[in-house]
Amino acid sequence: MPKVPLTFACGLTDRMNALYTGEVQAEGIDLNFLAIHHPRDVFDRMVGNQEFDASELSASEYITRYVAGDRTFIAIPAFPSRTFRHGFIAVNDRTVQKPADLAGKKIGVQLYTMTAAVWIRGLLEQQGVDLSGVQWIEGAMETPQAHGQPSALPTLKLVSIVRNSSGKSLSQLLEDGEIDATIGADLPPCLGKAPHVKRLFSDFKEVEKQYWRDFGIFPIMHLVVLRREYYEKHRFAATSLFNALNESKEIAYKRMRFLGALQFMLPWLANELDEIEEVFGGDPWPYEVEPNRKTLEALVAFLFQQGMIEKTVAVDELFAPVKKQFMKVG
Repeated sequence: MPKVPLTFACGLTDRMNALYTGEVQAEGIDLNFLAIHHPRDVFDRMVGNQEFDASELSASEYITRYVAGDRTFIAIPAFPSRTFRHGFIAVNDRTVQKPADLAGKKIGVQLYTMTAAVWIRGLLEQQGVDLSGVQWIEGAMETPQAHGQPSALPTLKLVSIVRNSSGKSLSQLLEDGEIDATIGADLPPCLGKAPHVKRLFSDFKEVEKQYWRDFGIFPIMHLVVLRREYYEKHRFAATSLFNALNESKEIAYKRMRFLGALQFMLPWLANELDEIEEVFGGDPWPYEVEPNRKTLEALVAFLFQQGMIEKTVAVDELFAPVKKQFMKVG
């Protein structure tokens, strides 16, 4: 029986490499893997034009559309991108020395609705920070332009969001003292150059480790979606692609731990691996819903609290059913 063609767009990270090279095969699928470096390009092309059969997609963008009744896509529980976000809050330390100081300030953000920003606002509000009076300035971190061409849904509650029309990047605005902080998926280039621009949490790694210990959350940024039209024609593809993604990730995890020849340009990788084991007690990057339930439920709760969805939703409902294949990665 001939294989079914499937075009998949995603960043080429370590966990995707074995799938990209063909070392891992998705059963019954003739895979065309398009490696696209910048996630925003993938998201805009998928949401705006449905250019791919499957792709990496912003978790918040998918969930907000799903809850609003848009069933254009169906997700599978594979999570290509996760990042702790305490370290992605940069501040002008002349006006902000502690989290509570962010109340009522001007804060730059690439996109108010981006998943990184949702997590950052959520973790700040968990600490009791009042963000209700913040003015959010949207724009690119390194240029005066917008951050991509997103088609995100509007927020459901009144939030002060203005586009950056200053002719400066968010980084330059922060350096010049015209905004008090930036949050998002990237740090401003002025960090480390301008003496008054600092991370809000200077010891962010320890703070993030404690966040994991306290909440059991390693924030998910992106998931994988199929066009629903494609999924309805080829239901098996959800399980097939999920298992291929999972196998590719497992291969990367095993190779990362081979220290005879370092897989990554990290001189103290052995120490990092010991620390990962100490903190997580195993693979920090599991796929499937169940091992990620706390994280997914927290994201849904933050989206609701921040007025981006009108109601919460059971996380199982967000994903196509998949049957995990037992594999032995040799």
